Amino acid sequence: MDLSVDEVNGAPRGPRRGHLSEHIYEALRERIVTGVYGPDEKLPGEYKLAASFDVSRPIVREALERLRREGLIYSRRGAGSFACHGKSAAPLQLGFAPVETIADIQRCYEFRLIIEPDAATHAARRYNEEALARIEAARATLEDATHQQRHREDADFAFHLAITKATNNHYLVASLQALKEHIAVGMKLHGLALLGPNPGLQRVFEEHTGILEAIRARDPETASARMRQHLEGSLERLFEGRLLDLSLQRDAEP
Repeated sequence: MDLSVDEVNGAPRGPRRGHLSEHIYEALRERIVTGVYGPDEKLPGEYKLAASFDVSRPIVREALERLRREGLIYSRRGAGSFACHGKSAAPLQLGFAPVETIADIQRCYEFRLIIEPDAATHAARRYNEEALARIEAARATLEDATHQQRHREDADFAFHLAITKATNNHYLVASLQALKEHIAVGMKLHGLALLGPNPGLQRVFEEHTGILEAIRARDPETASARMRQHLEGSLERLFEGRLLDLSLQRDAEP
């Protein structure tokens, strides 16, 4: 099937009605099974979806009805459609060995430094109002916690996950979700470090705010740089500048 698709909005152009409905179904299904729309999260309304995909509402209804038949969404009269993970959902599965050592925490940060600065880049280029609102909501929770001198690992992770969701790239979303428990270990220890003799909660909150501001301004270079600085700063604060040497042992000279 020859289908021209706008990379940012996923808006198909030119194909027949059946192809349009199929494309919308596939796009929404992917967002559900990869967690862009979490369980019980409301999907955009028909008008908004029709505008986003540049199609008529009847075509959107066809796609929604198929998702409903497959158990991927459910509807509430007068409230709209909501996501659920039905039996037919087959999300991308990633498996990482559990965190067992301090070295594993360092490795996790190294992996995050590979994917998250680029995620911030794509988020700045691709976000829509809904995606930006998710980032802002997580940042607001972090602000409340900072005022209470608390570190909220759940809100911290939600902030980073919301940024990957704004990339419209399910591989990035699935990777971060698969790392949730691993990241939580590092965030927990980092949070304890922030509450030590030199409190850094406000500084970390400002780092998150700076990332959000760059994304909102659609400045991918600054967003990437600030995300990298934030993660490197977290790693520095957690390890106090004493990173482990993870070099592979070399064979002894003959």
